[in-house]
Amino acid sequence: MVTAVNRATVQLKHNEMDYFTFGTGDKALVMLPGLSVKRVSDSAEGVASAYRLFAKEFTVYCFERTKFLNENYTIQQLSEDTAEAMQVLGIRNACLFGASQGGMMAQYIAARYPELVNKLLLASTCARLNPTADAVMKKWVACAEQGDIESFCDLFIDVLYGKSFAEKFGEFIRIAHQNVTAEDFRRFITLGRSCDTLDVYDSLDAIRCPTLVIGAIRDRVLTAQASFEIAEKLGCDCFLYGKEYGHCVFDEAPDYKQRIYRFFMEE
Repeated sequence: MVTAVNRATVQLKHNEMDYFTFGTGDKALVMLPGLSVKRVSDSAEGVASAYRLFAKEFTVYCFERTKFLNENYTIQQLSEDTAEAMQVLGIRNACLFGASQGGMMAQYIAARYPELVNKLLLASTCARLNPTADAVMKKWVACAEQGDIESFCDLFIDVLYGKSFAEKFGEFIRIAHQNVTAEDFRRFITLGRSCDTLDVYDSLDAIRCPTLVIGAIRDRVLTAQASFEIAEKLGCDCFLYGKEYGHCVFDEAPDYKQRIYRFFMEE
């Protein structure tokens, strides 16, 4: 089944943001993807296909990061921009799915704008940067500053995925990044450095909506402990996948989409 994708741009007060939608359901699902050197919109059809399970019950909105960034942009500013985009589009009481850096933003939105979020799923993310995450981010930014796409991809594949997935799809990932531009790297550097500003942990008490945290035991980017920390603070369920998966378990585990679908569909 082909899932139709619609691309658009939402005008904010001082900026603008690209996004795409798919699905025809009455429920709103907002997806905030993780940090990437490539735009998620470049793979919109692939995302829609992977999440086609949601197309009947949900209208899915997948947001890019803010279009115009200064070099000192913060996670809070990215979150505020996304909340504004949701408000402009009339999205309220949404199911909010944030992965990795998108999960950092989702926590802030759920705490600051409870009227926008009905349910919250936090995937492979953290509420404050830990030493492991800080070291990985600095390596990624350093590779981007050098414009070294080969080393950049090697590092991404090595730390993001489990061994089996990396061996199967590593070459495809490298091919998909062959046309990365200097502007792509510049934007990645800004977004990567914004993670240094993350500290939403003390605001988690303000989150009142049903929340599920999902991670992986062998998350070598943000760590499984970061998922435990969020769940413990919120008093919510935390599910960790086993050692065969990595940070991007949401792309790897075959039952991941069904798991989050069940959570969002529960009354």
